Amino acid sequence: MGKITLITGGARSGKSTFAESLLDKTHPVLYIATAVPVDEEMKVRIRHHQKGRNPSWETLEAFASLPQRLAERERYYGGILLDCVTVLLTNLLFIRSDLNLDCYEEEFWVKAEMEILEDLKKTLDFFRNSSAECVLVTNELGQGLVPETAFARAFRDLQGRVNQYLARESDDVYLLVSGIPLCIKETDDE
Repeated sequence: MGKITLITGGARSGKSTFAESLLDKTHPVLYIATAVPVDEEMKVRIRHHQKGRNPSWETLEAFASLPQRLAERERYYGGILLDCVTVLLTNLLFIRSDLNLDCYEEEFWVKAEMEILEDLKKTLDFFRNSSAECVLVTNELGQGLVPETAFARAFRDLQGRVNQYLARESDDVYLLVSGIPLCIKETDDE
């Protein structure tokens, strides 16, 4: 059974660096990069992450249909790092044909959340059924100002519920604060 570790925290709290350090001695490692280079700023962020990544790690650039994409690889991995769930959620929302940024539609958010959670459940099932050490990185949202737009508030709420689900299903959970990891859930391996 694969072990699942969730890393959460604010922006630039050191989440990715800590997540990568958990897999330093694990081989081979698959890095699932969820970002899409939609503008110059995102391209710079992606390059920054790529430079810091272990060059021996394999990269899968994907955010949708992860269980299928992983199964297609038909390869053993000692570690799998998914960075990051927040970007994955954003991308899954923006590829939906029923997304309307101009108004809040409760039915859209309920349906989207149900489908996203089902997809994440399948991904976690894949991780559990592997022998890999799996690390997921996510952002802890909602600890600051209430977002100005209905879309941003709905996204914050969705991210919070997704994080709660992932934390329940994970073996270990770490909160990163100013580069310092705080273990907030640890499953006894014995």
